[in-house]
Amino acid sequence: MSTPSVNLGIPSVRETPVISPRRPTRKVRLGDIHVGGDAPVTVQSMTTTPTHDINATLQQIAELTAAGCDIVRVACPRQEDADALPAIAAKAQIPVIADIHFQPKYVFAAIEAGCAGVRVNPGNIRRFDDQVKEIAKAASDHGTALRIGVNAGSIDPRMMKGDRVTPEALVASAKWEASLFEEHGFHDFAISVKHNDPVIMVDAYRQLSAEGDWPLHLGVTEAGPAFQGTIKSSVAFGILLGEGIGDTIRVSLSAPPVEEVKVGNQILESLNLKPRKLDIVSCPSCGRAQVDVYTLADEVTEGLKGLEAPLRVAVMGCVVNGPGEAREADLGVASGNGKGQIFVKGKVIKTVPEAEIVPVLLEEAKRIAAEMDAPSGTPDVSVGA
Repeated sequence: MSTPSVNLGIPSVRETPVISPRRPTRKVRLGDIHVGGDAPVTVQSMTTTPTHDINATLQQIAELTAAGCDIVRVACPRQEDADALPAIAAKAQIPVIADIHFQPKYVFAAIEAGCAGVRVNPGNIRRFDDQVKEIAKAASDHGTALRIGVNAGSIDPRMMKGDRVTPEALVASAKWEASLFEEHGFHDFAISVKHNDPVIMVDAYRQLSAEGDWPLHLGVTEAGPAFQGTIKSSVAFGILLGEGIGDTIRVSLSAPPVEEVKVGNQILESLNLKPRKLDIVSCPSCGRAQVDVYTLADEVTEGLKGLEAPLRVAVMGCVVNGPGEAREADLGVASGNGKGQIFVKGKVIKTVPEAEIVPVLLEEAKRIAAEMDAPSGTPDVSVGA
């Protein structure tokens, strides 16, 4: 009598599941990129250079592009900045959004300059509502998208009830401005309702997502220094993107903008919303560890810096979780007693002394990456769950 098979729920082929499917939104075009609809979630950042310094701004945009930025925003507080927009928009490798506050004339200047989009902050642009029709026509004529950017620091005062900025006030302000554009048949815009408190921010975006199909730009505004801002943004984005809410993101850090892009891409990769590149899996170490896991992980990370292959590398320090994690990775090591078992595609290929673990891992990683880049015989590599 044969033993019946039991389905343990383990897939035969590795998949890249997401927590929740994206909520449907309409699609907006920004140059060669789309935001919303079935388009991938994009990563944005903002230059810190004076926009009128064209060469410095283009250099920073190039650095952001190389780091994986999809869309870039540039500030436009003065006429000399507006005058620089045509050259920047024409030469940047990614879509440029002009960031406009206070002066509505710069909205028209940015549209005329050929910017892919314009961020408008209705709460602090003088006589904005009276010019919506003209802005909508100009943007429509030039194929320019807009972002209605509402945040706690410049909310429409008519929407306030007392001094406290609530999620309801953020949403009401955004919906009001959206309705003005929609009255004139203009729909090529995204909305953001940012706040520095992740809890208020999450609540606002949930409410806004439930009330319309606008593409949503996620952001925790003034999130803080690198560590604090990364935590705040990761928590807020993880909640919302996990619920399928959000079409483009900007991590706001008091740090170089390239760091914002790195964090943003890592958030999307962690949620399987962006194809993973190099993924280092390493244990936190404990009393069971018999090798220096911290140094091993740091040296492997440094040695593989710049590797673009979607490679999952596990650096494990003991025999409890080590073999399983190393076996699940494309490449891994399970360490103990001053030695390491090297795994490739789930199989042990050799055991080496601790001093040789890093060189062997780097050699194998580069070999696998080269095979993946080969025009034929490309291995089927999963980046893990």
